Amino acid sequence: MKIDKFILAIIVAIVLAWFFPQPAGPNSGIPLNLIAGIGISLIFFFYGLKLSPHQIKTGLRNWKLHILVQLTTFLIFPLVVLLFYPFINTENGHTIWLAFLFLGALPSTVSSSVVMVSIARGNIPAAIFNASISGLIGIVITPLWMGLFMQQSTVDFNLGEIYIRLITQILLPVALGLALHRFWGKFARKHSRYLTLFDKSVILLIIYKSFSESFENNVFSSINVYDLLLIMGAVIVLFFGIFFLTGYISKLLHFDLEDRITAQFSGTKKSLVHGTVFAKILFQNSASTGIFLLPIMLFHPVQLLIISFIASRHGKREI
Repeated sequence: MKIDKFILAIIVAIVLAWFFPQPAGPNSGIPLNLIAGIGISLIFFFYGLKLSPHQIKTGLRNWKLHILVQLTTFLIFPLVVLLFYPFINTENGHTIWLAFLFLGALPSTVSSSVVMVSIARGNIPAAIFNASISGLIGIVITPLWMGLFMQQSTVDFNLGEIYIRLITQILLPVALGLALHRFWGKFARKHSRYLTLFDKSVILLIIYKSFSESFENNVFSSINVYDLLLIMGAVIVLFFGIFFLTGYISKLLHFDLEDRITAQFSGTKKSLVHGTVFAKILFQNSASTGIFLLPIMLFHPVQLLIISFIASRHGKREI
């Protein structure tokens, strides 16, 4: 089984942030905030270019499956995390719990969801539709979930200002890309490999900057190896809990195997791209951004590893 090069790149970015945090500091002459901001807008402009209005229209037919996937992504996932809220009694524990709520409120991935459903021979058109629409819904829903609890914390969280930034940095570029899809859509799909490389480069920059600021402010001083192991264990339990719950609901709704695969694969995925981008916008005044990114950064390789194994097993079945 191959090691994901992007995961290795993330580790390198964090190591660089530990040893060389100065370029991300306030006294640095490198405008990393400006570069990351422009990069975010370009990511979502290209995302809009690759969105096909025709595929979105035709994908609306299988509405039961779509509703289950989106409810799992934006309601069931956060509600499962919310169940543990009464057991949080320390400030450090509350910050880590907020990071898990952020993970639970994030939209689904785009490329890996479709790829894994394809390998498992699930309902590919439904996977494309849900992956495409999830990112757009997340622009509205993710800040709402975080706003319910962040406004009670020490982190500066102004929902109105956040939505203005989300509209200008994300929604408008997506709308512009969607409007230009008929002209440049084929170009974007043809060069999707290079666009993906650009996306990952921007994400690595945001991760480097976030962790540099967190290391400079000693944010991780309260988290030890035992805490990291607990967070990793919670990430794995959360994944399997949502995976089996989605499968159970799919059976209750009498989905065939193809639809059940799509529901489980799409409903359990969380987007590292959206996570890092949203974290920069939602927590831009917080030195704890690195902690808020920790669960999604651990969840990303876990979901890839487990779903890859399950997809390969499904893909070998006889039809």
